[in-house]
Amino acid sequence: MSAGKKRLVLLSPAHPLRGGIAASSERLARELQNAGHEVEILSFRYQYPDFLFPGKTQYTQDPPPTDLRIESRLRSLDPLNWWGVGRALGRRRPDFLIVRYWLPFLSPCLGSVVRLAKRNRHTRALTIADNVVPHEKRPGDALLTRYFLGAMDGGIAMSRAVEKDLLHFAPGLPVRYVPHPIYDNYGEQVERAEALRHLNLDPDYSYLLFFGFIRRYKGLDLLLRALKEPPLQGRRLRLLVAGEFYDDPQPYHDLIRGLGLTGQVILHREYIPTEEVRYYFGAADLVVQPYRSATQSGITQLAFHFEKPMVVTRVGGLPEIVREGRSGYTAEVEPASIAAAIARFFDREDREALLEGVRQEKQRFSWAHMVAALEDLFGEIERT
Repeated sequence: MSAGKKRLVLLSPAHPLRGGIAASSERLARELQNAGHEVEILSFRYQYPDFLFPGKTQYTQDPPPTDLRIESRLRSLDPLNWWGVGRALGRRRPDFLIVRYWLPFLSPCLGSVVRLAKRNRHTRALTIADNVVPHEKRPGDALLTRYFLGAMDGGIAMSRAVEKDLLHFAPGLPVRYVPHPIYDNYGEQVERAEALRHLNLDPDYSYLLFFGFIRRYKGLDLLLRALKEPPLQGRRLRLLVAGEFYDDPQPYHDLIRGLGLTGQVILHREYIPTEEVRYYFGAADLVVQPYRSATQSGITQLAFHFEKPMVVTRVGGLPEIVREGRSGYTAEVEPASIAAAIARFFDREDREALLEGVRQEKQRFSWAHMVAALEDLFGEIERT
């Protein structure tokens, strides 16, 4: 292998685990392979206890990828497993471990495995940080995060908010900012008419899409209340909610009934399989992310892939990604502002200009940018 090509192990969820981090790590592994690197994904055999994963299952029914090496060995709550995996990694002497980080709960496992592997005095480690400060905070998070970052030689931040958090917890850590690349592994776009037929939706209405798992910080309740605000009255507009409830669904059902929205809100309250995702985005006129907190979001990158304009709240890194009036609109974290932003989209006469802006902005989020940043970081770390 040439001096510029590396032996890499990516510590991350991957098939048969489901979800955005698993999907994006598999996509990253392919891009690194295409760049000439040798890549293996080391995933979890046991990832979350039930209190951290209230969904129906952590596993996908999709067939395993045939072009990737995936080994499921990590057990998040088993120190003996960490010891064995870390020591085995050290003996294999990869050049770099690339570790996805999004939840302090996993810090003892991931931080210990990396420390053990690095005892070989050859292997270095960097993190791709989805979150540093979690959306739902628990006692001890800061201590756990410092333990994990103490094992890192560098980091990739996918929003400026995460970059700031990385440098707060690990001053002096070499960090590169790269916006989250698009999710282009969910199939091609489908025409609106085909998507509406597939989902059995009435073509006489316009559709807002709220996509992804439902927790309080995602702000679905704010969007439901926004539908009753004056700017959205008298419109042939429906909300399509597609995703599994990680909260108790009853308060949402009560809110829908209490607001008189039963005929305006369509709930598909299950995990959406990979092959179905394109139909939901194909049916949508506008993707809405009314989040109370965020760093970056994979949903935003799905919307870019399917070339859909967005309304996002002004939290975390979302306004960095969705530029006001160019790829969508931004709003404050309250129903009236969200409703006004949605109305601005539907009232816009040159809506095609906004769609063209989405297509142009999409070019900012290529996987080549992520690989280039990683390779640049490899070089800086090796020089230190």
